[in-house]
Amino acid sequence: MSKLSIGIVGLPNVGKSTLFKVITKQSVVIANYPFATIDPNVGVVPVPDERLTKLAVLSNSKQIIPAVVEFYDIAGLVKGANQGEGLGNQFLSHIREVRAVVQVVRCFVDHDIIHVETGVDPLRDIEIINTELILKDLETVEKRMQKLEGEARTGDKQKAKDFETATLVRDGLRRNILARNIEGGVIDEPIITELSLLTSKPQIYLFNGDEEDVPDELKEYVRSINAGYLVANVALADDIHELIKKAYEVLGLISFLTTGGDETRAWTITQGMKAPQAAGVIHTDFEHKFIRAETIAWDKLLEAGGWSEAKQRGWLRVEGKEYVMQDGDVVEIRHG
Repeated sequence: MSKLSIGIVGLPNVGKSTLFKVITKQSVVIANYPFATIDPNVGVVPVPDERLTKLAVLSNSKQIIPAVVEFYDIAGLVKGANQGEGLGNQFLSHIREVRAVVQVVRCFVDHDIIHVETGVDPLRDIEIINTELILKDLETVEKRMQKLEGEARTGDKQKAKDFETATLVRDGLRRNILARNIEGGVIDEPIITELSLLTSKPQIYLFNGDEEDVPDELKEYVRSINAGYLVANVALADDIHELIKKAYEVLGLISFLTTGGDETRAWTITQGMKAPQAAGVIHTDFEHKFIRAETIAWDKLLEAGGWSEAKQRGWLRVEGKEYVMQDGDVVEIRHG
């Protein structure tokens, strides 16, 4: 599975920079993590997981390697970004690279902090940003359709179907519908997934303020557009952990664990993934040469007092290729 990367977006002066400063303070560099050299606008944050510490003590592990999230601080968006205003196209191209988007929305009132739109109005701000994303997606789809239209005229049935699919997406975007909310599952079609549409990505709205700053109508609106939300004061470091948990929830992610003398480690996978595919996250060869997985829930392993003790009690399960991984599974992969 590709790394978990989240783009932080929002209008200027909504709390994006504060959030990223908090994230940067918590950044980690892991020697064998492939992005150990990080650009100034990328923060790598460990996923909080108390299970790792407990398993590391049990196994007397030399090191603990948590799952990590890459947070990308994307330049503040303004009206007209889809046409290059502000950092415009640079901003939008960065969003294409991430798996999910956190949209920071200012809900707090502070007259000392100027709002780019001359007043705090969370719903207006959301609509500004989503409109810019939709307009950029519309440009992307229409550009692809120009080529598809000619290809469809050749009589190629797949190209004709692709043109029809792209037309459905274009028409949805023109009606101001985020791509992921267009009916019929069209964003899962290969012709659309290859476009990496900005509004096809899962969104989490981070309402920057206190609970009393966020009206129920705002929460209801976010639910109506099929997105998650979190109310948080971004200046507080503890809230970052809640953001990571929300990201896992919205993206349907879980972690399985491996433990031993060398290391105890968390591996992030998609909920519903089967054992061979999970093994492939550890090493690509493990998926193709998968034989079986010896598995036990992390708390049962702790209760047993170790791997061999769990085996003696008959608590280890031998799972085959059809086993669906569960959050907190501790595994040893057997492969050819």
